[in-house]
Amino acid sequence: MNLSITLRTVARCLPERPAVTSEAGVLSYGALEDRVARIAGALRGRHGLQRGARVAIAMENRPEYLEALYGIWRAGLTAVPINARLHAKELAFIMANSEARLALASPKLADTLGGAGEGALPPVVVTGSGDYDRLLGGDPVSEAPGGPADEAWLFYTSGTTGRPKGAVLTHRNLLFMTHAYYADADWVGPTDVRLHAAPLSHGSGLYALAHVAKGANNVILASAEPDAIYDALARYENVAMFAAPTTVSRLLQSPCAGGDTRGLKTLCFGGGPMYVADLTQALELFGPRLFQLYGQGESPMTIAGVPKAMYGDRASPYHEALLRSVGVARTGVAVKVVDEAGRELPRGEVGEVVTKSDCVMQGYWADPEATAAAIRDGWLRTGDMGAMSAEGLLTLKDRSKDMIISGGSNIYPREVEEVLLTHPDIVEAAVVGRLHADWGEEVVAFVVPRPGAAPGAPALDRLCLDNIARFKRPRSYRFVAALPKNNYGKILKTELRRTLEDEREPA
Repeated sequence: MNLSITLRTVARCLPERPAVTSEAGVLSYGALEDRVARIAGALRGRHGLQRGARVAIAMENRPEYLEALYGIWRAGLTAVPINARLHAKELAFIMANSEARLALASPKLADTLGGAGEGALPPVVVTGSGDYDRLLGGDPVSEAPGGPADEAWLFYTSGTTGRPKGAVLTHRNLLFMTHAYYADADWVGPTDVRLHAAPLSHGSGLYALAHVAKGANNVILASAEPDAIYDALARYENVAMFAAPTTVSRLLQSPCAGGDTRGLKTLCFGGGPMYVADLTQALELFGPRLFQLYGQGESPMTIAGVPKAMYGDRASPYHEALLRSVGVARTGVAVKVVDEAGRELPRGEVGEVVTKSDCVMQGYWADPEATAAAIRDGWLRTGDMGAMSAEGLLTLKDRSKDMIISGGSNIYPREVEEVLLTHPDIVEAAVVGRLHADWGEEVVAFVVPRPGAAPGAPALDRLCLDNIARFKRPRSYRFVAALPKNNYGKILKTELRRTLEDEREPA
């Protein structure tokens, strides 16, 4: 089934219910369905896009986001939602790699794209423009072509090669994810509210699907600051939201903490490590209304999790272990810990986490080698190291891919290192993460200058800002004479991390 049909069903039953609420006003389900149907008609007719063609969505959180997403699906096309925080060159790479035929963009992101400066971009339709108005003038499309095996969403997630890879997610993958949400996270109905403070291009947008399918109100905040979130919790009832652990930490530290949060129904968190102290404080502040999820772009939002009821069972003999874990396998999902040969390890031993379900991606877009490395015999190799307890609790130990998670965003060191190494005065570079009280981790670069050269941090900062997103640039540079290496010449990042172990920057 095409996901846009869930919207059509709700619109027929509950046409007057609020579908999208923002500073621009309230859009009902009947109105949203009409706009989606007309966008689909224009994408097919005016723009001549054929089934399976890719359409990029380059927008911050705004009311047009969901109508663009469902309009693309209604036309039988594939959506390519792009992180709004990326650099112009990164946006351009994703559009080129996905072979996007069209981009639907906000004015701000359209301006960013204009600064890409290289390569041919697809035509861009900007929200609020005459071109976008003409999208809304298309002949309505009520039936969606294709079926559950069709590509629905290309989720671009950075890889250790330094270039983003597009995880191909089908309608079946996303429907499975949606059903798993109902099974493990929350019951959803028309009186519920989905609060969008996190990016719609990632987890928040993925969980919007479960709420659209049940006729809930998607409230899009103009600000992701804690005071705006607390204000929304005081104004709405039955609120569910997704947040990175760093956002949860900011909510705990906010002067608004301790206020009226009765409107909160479910706080889903994931996308990075949650410190036990923060989790304990969050449970004290919000009560057993937290749901932890462990997933990846390759198996979106759905590998393991901790349901609200498990957090609420403080009498459980496994409660302390639960707080340090990412929970149990999600409904319909197989999870195990294996050795390098793929053999399942005994409980308690550390190995790589692998998973198998209808949520696992079909593969990486146009990258059969990376697909073959990631999926073996149907099992997704997550690259995360963990251990499984006798009770089935999965605890993550380390990230084998050296990924840094800062503010809920994934940062891969190789990508930053490759940029630094383009500087003529840099011989070697190694990037690692340092603990940060607010962001979880921050980027630190160890660089070896050429003899007699002194490039300086400002020059390296400028180089990074010209080539990658601002949030990926190093927050600190260490100029060293040499990098620690083993007998085979491999840089020992464990030693670099060890030098930073006692450094934790204040929030």
